[in-house]
Amino acid sequence: MNLSNPDFNVAQFQRQDSLTGLGLGRLKPELYKQRSLEGEEGGRRGGGCGRLNFILRFDCDLEQLIVKIHKAEGLPAKDFSGTSDPYVKIYLLPDRMTKHQTKVHRKTLNPVFDEVFLFPVAYSELPTRKLHFSVYDFDRFSRHDIIGQVVVDNFLDLVDFPRETRLCRDIQYVSTDGDLGHG
Repeated sequence: MNLSNPDFNVAQFQRQDSLTGLGLGRLKPELYKQRSLEGEEGGRRGGGCGRLNFILRFDCDLEQLIVKIHKAEGLPAKDFSGTSDPYVKIYLLPDRMTKHQTKVHRKTLNPVFDEVFLFPVAYSELPTRKLHFSVYDFDRFSRHDIIGQVVVDNFLDLVDFPRETRLCRDIQYVSTDGDLGHG
């Protein structure tokens, strides 16, 4: 094709191209989607990004909330390999100074953490506090991807609380992690 030919008309070529339906010379972004983005889209539609299993208990003698993160199930794939490298950050809001974090579990969508964390807090303060779990995908060379979050409040309304209370909650999709205290 001679582009210097004055008879060459781009509009005519585009019209002819759309008539043939071949789409020659056009990129089709849907062919180049990363697997992680597809998983994210599916999670957004369903409102969840897997489930988080954990146990809460309050030790009245020591005045501390005991949190055991047991496992996560059905996490979306965030890596090209079709898996994720998940870990969980935990805050007892509104305090963002005290942060706990699980170990990173490599190449899994169903990590078993079995880690225990302690938050010193008076029983009388529990109605004003929220437990915030943020599930992340670890990335060695770039910013870690947020998978989703679980927020637990109204501790005193939980059935067995302050005794050991087993909970399983859907991990909710988060559109941005700018306000989650990433780092």
